[in-house]
Amino acid sequence: MVAGLTKAGISLMGSRVLAVRGRKSGEWRTTPVNLLVHGGERYLVAPRGHVQWVRNLRASGTGELRVGRRVEAFSAVELADADKPEVLREYLRRWAWEVKYFFEDVTVDSPTEELLRIAPGFPVFRVTEVE
Repeated sequence: MVAGLTKAGISLMGSRVLAVRGRKSGEWRTTPVNLLVHGGERYLVAPRGHVQWVRNLRASGTGELRVGRRVEAFSAVELADADKPEVLREYLRRWAWEVKYFFEDVTVDSPTEELLRIAPGFPVFRVTEVE
């Protein structure tokens, strides 16, 4: 439902359609994502781990965030595990109702050490608009 609304131009709580070129096919691949704004920066978090869009984004370093007909080209830099805890905490604060299943027993109130422990399993990218 959220993906359908986002494609129609209605963003719910930061929802976007992520478009990234396939690393083998070169064709556009799309998936719904939640764009997190935290500390003045924008992030994409992969709550399902090292999935295809993550692999494609690592390979290309660029993509598009779409809401309806609005398209924003971006570049992406993956965060080191040590830099992820507060981003993951904020992601859980905003979307735990949607993604808590993927984080098992980790919550917004978990200690930083616990977030560091799980960080390798949750890729995080800082995204910057390309002009």
